[in-house]
Amino acid sequence: MSNNNRELTGKEKRQIKKLITSLCASYDKEYGCLPLDCDCPMFGICYTNSGLCSYFRESVLPAEPELQAVFESQPLSVCKECGKHFSKDGKRIYCSEKCAEEARRRQTAARVRKHREKHS
Repeated sequence: MSNNNRELTGKEKRQIKKLITSLCASYDKEYGCLPLDCDCPMFGICYTNSGLCSYFRESVLPAEPELQAVFESQPLSVCKECGKHFSKDGKRIYCSEKCAEEARRRQTAARVRKHREKHS
């Protein structure tokens, strides 16, 4: 669950409804939630600390990383190298080892260049 327990914005509620109506395999426009045989309980969700439908959390929500970050305990961070969003855990600032290696290579080149300029 989220560390910042807050009310969802209208935009976030609309995004949830759009995801359910377009991507949820358990939802039918005529019958609602098929496994529960009622309206989808996700339509009434109002707070970030609310319990989510397990199918919605695992299969539908990953389609919207920004919305997923609202409900996860770990916020999304932006990779310093490529700009891609990734789930931040610990002190990581790069999304992958490839980005970290590329940044290390550029930093080493800059350090060596500065050293050469200083000693020439």
